[in-house]
Amino acid sequence: MEAAPSPQEKYQLITRNLQEVLGEEKLSAILKEREVKIYWGTATTGKPHVAYFVPMSKIADFLKAGCEVTILFADLHAYLDNMKAPWELLELRTRYYENVIKAMLESIGVPLEKLKFVRGTDYQLSKEYTLDVYRLSSVVTQHDAKKAGAEVVKQVEHPLLSGLLYPGLQALDEEYLKVDAQFGGVDQRKIFTFAEKYLPSLGYAKRIHLMNPMVPGLTGSKMSSSEEDSKIDLLDRKEDVKKKLKKAFCEPGNVENNGVLSFIKHVLFPLKSEFVILREEKWGGNKTYTDYEALEKDFAEQVVHPGDLKNSVEVALNKLLDPIREKFNSPELKKLTNAAYPNPSKAKPAEKGTKNSEPENIVPSRLDIRVGKVISVEKHPDADSLYVEKIDVGEPEPRTVVSGLVQFVPKEQLQDRLVVLLCNLKPQKMRGVESQGMVLCASSLGEPQQVEPLDPPAGCCAGERVYVEGYEDGEPDDELKPKKKVFEKLQADFRVSEDCVAQWKQRDFLTKLGSISCKSLKGGSIS
Repeated sequence: MEAAPSPQEKYQLITRNLQEVLGEEKLSAILKEREVKIYWGTATTGKPHVAYFVPMSKIADFLKAGCEVTILFADLHAYLDNMKAPWELLELRTRYYENVIKAMLESIGVPLEKLKFVRGTDYQLSKEYTLDVYRLSSVVTQHDAKKAGAEVVKQVEHPLLSGLLYPGLQALDEEYLKVDAQFGGVDQRKIFTFAEKYLPSLGYAKRIHLMNPMVPGLTGSKMSSSEEDSKIDLLDRKEDVKKKLKKAFCEPGNVENNGVLSFIKHVLFPLKSEFVILREEKWGGNKTYTDYEALEKDFAEQVVHPGDLKNSVEVALNKLLDPIREKFNSPELKKLTNAAYPNPSKAKPAEKGTKNSEPENIVPSRLDIRVGKVISVEKHPDADSLYVEKIDVGEPEPRTVVSGLVQFVPKEQLQDRLVVLLCNLKPQKMRGVESQGMVLCASSLGEPQQVEPLDPPAGCCAGERVYVEGYEDGEPDDELKPKKKVFEKLQADFRVSEDCVAQWKQRDFLTKLGSISCKSLKGGSIS
């Protein structure tokens, strides 16, 4: 039998690969006396993706160190965060999370009997907890509550009270779950320091906080449920995994913001303490690395080719995903998945006489909006107020677009810039020139009128899709029928937030690299 790890060995297991630990001395002191009690919580919102293997592998470390680990399915938090999980879907999504998280843990060999699973609503609706929420609200300022949730809770122009309550509930969870430490991503640091500041004011102990780094997604930015190209879903088919990894950001020799390397470092190495690069004999054959730093060094020096790195990750990742796919292939879990995450674009139109905020299936996914690059700009030959632009939207030939921007945007500011183009309007002749799209712009509400073309995030490419958060999976119409006025009905709820982010009903317009914005027209309309 293996000897039990020493307190120092337990400390190393608990803290390895973490970005930051708040309360190191307290952690060391507890380990000398007893096992540490830790909880990790996940709000049951969008579908978990492969980045969730990062906290799963740390949970495996905690268990190896003898910790008592609680996993919290934070269902109430999911609703409070701008209703990311609608109330009618809350139970279904919590069941989905419970099944998929357990399947992930089983796939990496974590014994479930050593874990405690809890739902937030199991105790967060109790009299005692509710009274503590009121007690906390009597000492927390609006400024501190908003600041604490800035990296976690969806930020909107006029924040809902629910989002301000969110950090307080997460702080109270530490007390009600009776743990020594909370584990989470470094994006939750402000909530952790909020808890350290305010829990003692209620007479409760300050806890230890363990923080994972934020692992880059496949595009080089944060892996996100709302950015389809940045993530690999746990139920993606093998061909989808291959396709997404092939497109992943992985420049030769570049180790910065490299999601492929980060996945190896934070998931594959901790699980097996080695990683095998698979390659043909003519390129040196397979090579086994027993420490990550050596692999990163070889990649930086271009000894390891990005193609071989991606192929090797593909094989290792599919081994992790295969048992999850098999489990979710059952009729019961297929039904649960479809019920918990219904496709918004397939929503049924409202029946006559019923109320529905989106009648006739008027949803943003019907719009074909893309990033475009302006190749040329000329004045319209027959209209002084119009430009005729050639715009590349990722098609074999650029589109001709007529825009009424002459009095608002100098020609040289349009040339070679990235814009946001609505591509599935019916082509229309404007003073004799057929326009094959509409450049979307922010407009001021007051006088004199100001107009600014919307800006895609830096680094976007012509043709990249632009979508509204929560509506990324729908297929756009081939052509919007003018009589149906789909665009006009949706456009009525287009706004620019106080942070200059383009939104529909307070949901951000996004690309895989982030939000669509404008330079200065806060609170403006979009047309």
